Amino acid sequence: MIEIRRFVCNMLQENTYVVSDDTHEAVVIDCGALYDEERQAIVNYIDSQQLKPVHLLCTHGHFDHNFGNDTIWHTYGLKPEVAAADEKLMDLKTQVEQMIGTGYQNDVPPIGRLLTTDDIISFGTHRLTILPTPGHTPGSVSFYCREEGIVFTGDTLFRLSIGRTDFPGGSWTQMTDSLKLLATLPGETKVYCGHGEPTTIGEERQYNPYVSNR
Repeated sequence: MIEIRRFVCNMLQENTYVVSDDTHEAVVIDCGALYDEERQAIVNYIDSQQLKPVHLLCTHGHFDHNFGNDTIWHTYGLKPEVAAADEKLMDLKTQVEQMIGTGYQNDVPPIGRLLTTDDIISFGTHRLTILPTPGHTPGSVSFYCREEGIVFTGDTLFRLSIGRTDFPGGSWTQMTDSLKLLATLPGETKVYCGHGEPTTIGEERQYNPYVSNR
């Protein structure tokens, strides 16, 4: 059985997830922890539950989903794993300066692995497959665990909404294709979004205007 702990982080209320099973191995997905108390809360949870993080996963390269990567790198020795198409976005210093006009003082870890859709992410007795879901960024991906019926969609699919496509590298055409792909998952699949509350594929097919008419 999987345990999922959500931490709401930084000024954009981004969702960071620590996902573990009964082996105590864990993955950290989208570590957006910016402030010291957010970083410490994640470390405290991991340590108090005696978890062993084995992957630091990135659904995409935007800064609000990656502020805390240095904490996971320094504390647990994990480097971020991201799709190749978002490799350049992982230069947080440049991205933050360009997008919000201020400097970024924290360390930026080197990339540990460039993910492809052929990769399987293993932790404990569980596996995550990588679904290509570009549109918000060129390299946006979703992490899907079929056996548990859960998917982490980053900023592709939100509850009753979707991610923006007007940032550099965004594509409405790609977003449309990504939503079609996600809509093929079983209706009971629980969706853990990059911002906001969880939902299900079935709810989004029924009520989300961007998904239901695709």
